[in-house]
Amino acid sequence: MIMMAPALSDFIDPAVRDSVSEFLTTVETELLVAVASPDPLVDEAAAHLVRAGGKRFRPLTVALCAQLGDPGRPELATSAVLMELTHLATLYHDDVMDEAPLRRGAASANSRWSNKIAVYVGDFLLARAAQMAAGLGEEAVRLQAATLSQLVRGQLAETVGPRGGDPIRHHLQAVEDKTASLIATSARFGGLFAGLPAEHVATLAEFGTAIGIAFQLSDDLLDIASESAQSGKTPGTDLREGVPTLPVLYALGGEGHPRLRELLAQGPITDDAEHAEALALLRESAALKQARETVHGYAETARRSVRTLPGGAARRTLESLCDYIADRTG
Repeated sequence: MIMMAPALSDFIDPAVRDSVSEFLTTVETELLVAVASPDPLVDEAAAHLVRAGGKRFRPLTVALCAQLGDPGRPELATSAVLMELTHLATLYHDDVMDEAPLRRGAASANSRWSNKIAVYVGDFLLARAAQMAAGLGEEAVRLQAATLSQLVRGQLAETVGPRGGDPIRHHLQAVEDKTASLIATSARFGGLFAGLPAEHVATLAEFGTAIGIAFQLSDDLLDIASESAQSGKTPGTDLREGVPTLPVLYALGGEGHPRLRELLAQGPITDDAEHAEALALLRESAALKQARETVHGYAETARRSVRTLPGGAARRTLESLCDYIADRTG
């Protein structure tokens, strides 16, 4: 049985905790089976990020939503694996575009092998996900294809920038398309393959969109507000790389500390002293508070969706997840 992180196991109702844990253990095993290849290079490179670990938030979302119905159906684990494969494929591609040397504490595929290998392995994972969707039926194929289309649209939007529009609205839409789309489909699969009625499946998709946005925004806030032990990476990484996260956009567009705006306006902050100064100012800024309020708003939207679902341990766990996402940033 897989051991969940304490923060995760704390919010899952004891009545469903063992079921969720067993499900994630199954998913972990099936992920390695799904990426296996008779070609040694493909086999090693495709399993590289699977073995590196991760939050597995998408399979977790499938598992939690499935608790509202029949969580033992085999289609559920398959749908969770195909969602995680789709996510992993985007990480291989992202690392090529960002020229990232590390991913999840290990050498990225592009730095260990090459950009070409990383791109092809990402394509291989997308193909495997499509094969798995085909095995689940027409509805799964349609949902996986629509989700991938939305995800790519979000990646493009993030790459080209707002192009004269509202940068905050543009950023939130990109987060919805790039990150929340996968989580929304994971929630939908959880309800669909657990046998829930159509109206509950639609509600879970709404929940997944809202909690997915909150999840990504809270991750970005952790990069600023937390120590490395909590966020899993060196604090201020996004600042150093010039990534325009929500607190940065709020700070640039507001009337806060002029020195902070001056530092942020230069893009990537590579000087150590300036980086430390910007991080300290941002941690004390009204912009960070405003970003936290935005996370809480999306978490509350997710909670309102959950309240319309049948009561019990499964719904209590989804409500606790909303609290966990909202509170993890302080």
